[in-house]
Amino acid sequence: MKIQWRLRMAAAQREIWTGTELRRLLAEKAGLELSSASVSAFFTKEPSQVKMTTLAALCTALECTPNDLIEVDTTPVERPITPPRPVVDLPQAASSRGRSMPPL
Repeated sequence: MKIQWRLRMAAAQREIWTGTELRRLLAEKAGLELSSASVSAFFTKEPSQVKMTTLAALCTALECTPNDLIEVDTTPVERPITPPRPVVDLPQAASSRGRSMPPL
């Protein structure tokens, strides 16, 4: 499964080119105050997690849906077929002629 963060593309389609513009929209339309660094990180990096309230605010500010911001590829990952493990011969117990274990 692959997840792609598409905020920059969604913003560009709405002619929002800078973090400053997005930050202003978030405050005006969604009532969310984020730091400049947080908005910049959203623009430049793929976040490892996003709060639902932040996602909702981004959708409100950009007038979009979560599908516009997050692309999820649910194609199953192909795993290589592992060959069966060879059966290892276990040592056999000592025969009546061989050495026996010392008493405990």
